[in-house]
Amino acid sequence: MTDRKLETEAAEKTNKSNVKVAAICGFVFFAMVGLSFAAVPLYQIFCQVTGYGGTTQRADEASSTILDREIIVSFDANVAPGLDWDFKPKQRKVRVKLGQMTEIMYQATSTADQRSTGTSTFNVAPFEVGGYFNKIDCFCFTEQPLQAGESIDMPVVFFIDPEMDKDENLKKIKEITLSYTFFELPKDGEDETAAVVSPNNDTTDKL
Repeated sequence: MTDRKLETEAAEKTNKSNVKVAAICGFVFFAMVGLSFAAVPLYQIFCQVTGYGGTTQRADEASSTILDREIIVSFDANVAPGLDWDFKPKQRKVRVKLGQMTEIMYQATSTADQRSTGTSTFNVAPFEVGGYFNKIDCFCFTEQPLQAGESIDMPVVFFIDPEMDKDENLKKIKEITLSYTFFELPKDGEDETAAVVSPNNDTTDKL
């Protein structure tokens, strides 16, 4: 076999190897793109199911069991930069029994000179309680539009699952903080931007 023929065969093998590597890289690239689009909804579902990161649960009806064990629930409110709203809880704290359905109100007032729309994120602390904190109704389920200078009261109806009493890791929990942060939804033609706000955990009010 001549040197020229050996060189030709080696070149063919190299080309085939390069094509295979390129195909594998292309498959990995498109798989990663697909996973990146799926990651957000999958992560949200995971948080809702497990309560990970303090994500609360959504319930269709109240608990049929109410225990004597009481928990203090504090309420926190934050507004991200760019949204000209005053946002606050109308009650700073309530004392509830496990399983007891409770309704509280938040208030939002627009200080902007034009219509604006907000959407809220939320969690509870300690994070481990998220899997037991159930909302039946909440302003966070929908977008909230406000006209310039408009003020609205927004309800939250919730209960803490009595099953929490069986969780040995949460036996010493006496207080929970429910926190919301409002962000402005982008206007038509604008790109959506994210802002990070440090919670203002002012829960000094007494019962």
